[in-house]
Amino acid sequence: MRIGHRPERDKRITTHVALVSRAFGADRIIVDKEDLKLKQTVERVTEKFGGSFKIEFYPYRDQIKKFKGIKVHLTMYGIPMEEKINEIRKSENIMIIVGAEKVPREIYEMADYNISVKNQPHSEVSALAIFLEHLGRQKELRGYLRIIPQERGKKVLRIPDKEECLSLLNKYGADEKLISHSIMVSKVALEIGKGCGADEKILEAGALLHDIGKTVTGGISHGAEGHSILLKEGYDEMIARFCSTHVGAGLLKKTAKKFKLPDLDYIPRSLEEKIVCHADTLLKGSKVVTLDEIIKDYEIKGLSSEIPRLKRLDDQLKKKCGYRIEELLKLNE
Repeated sequence: MRIGHRPERDKRITTHVALVSRAFGADRIIVDKEDLKLKQTVERVTEKFGGSFKIEFYPYRDQIKKFKGIKVHLTMYGIPMEEKINEIRKSENIMIIVGAEKVPREIYEMADYNISVKNQPHSEVSALAIFLEHLGRQKELRGYLRIIPQERGKKVLRIPDKEECLSLLNKYGADEKLISHSIMVSKVALEIGKGCGADEKILEAGALLHDIGKTVTGGISHGAEGHSILLKEGYDEMIARFCSTHVGAGLLKKTAKKFKLPDLDYIPRSLEEKIVCHADTLLKGSKVVTLDEIIKDYEIKGLSSEIPRLKRLDDQLKKKCGYRIEELLKLNE
């Protein structure tokens, strides 16, 4: 609950209060004065970087009075946080009240706890961040933009959404059959991935784009072709790898050399790469089939050397994600 917001003066600091709230696990922020530009900024960040964080505008008195839970007012005049944080953690629903320049006296009476992060003057943004960190309610936020931690420099991963992926397939002339197959792979991948907390946005993008190389060739080199296309289009290597690593159960170097493929890593490494690879393996066209049917096809195609790895991947994902082929077969209905 942000009280005392002055749109003409506090836009930047209240934005920071909202972004800290979102990043450190709050479900929403209520601001006591409407500010449409603030709303647009917070919603844009949430859309890009993930989560379901909300921003709302209501007068503070009614909101504080009707809130069913613990009300914590952050103030430098309060009881040190360390003395009460364990007690506060026991509550499931917590409203944190953060004031601006001058907090009305009534807030001290309405709050269940008046808590100080430090009995010294400092920013309400820093107080909120430290309190939320100690409260320990952080959530994993997954949007279409991801910060990739770097020792030096900056790297942001941009994940294309479904509309962008389908648009790219159309740009390269994918036919209806290829598009239907790619959509089905995404459905199978998401079904497998939900049992092990796989990244849904990355799964969907990787599954939809894994076969884009088939717009160039239907042969085994389509994985490498797709990898090249996505890099050329400006996508990160993390996205492009779904093309090169989905063929078979991931091709060994000697197999890639046998088929005269470019010098790439064709083995799925991440959980999401393994899921997309296996989801594609379990399909004939746009239909889910059993592993036994796929193994027969591998033998016919001269890929017998890859069958043990295919079985290992199947076992690994069944143990990690707990999927059952019976559930995947239902996707055919």
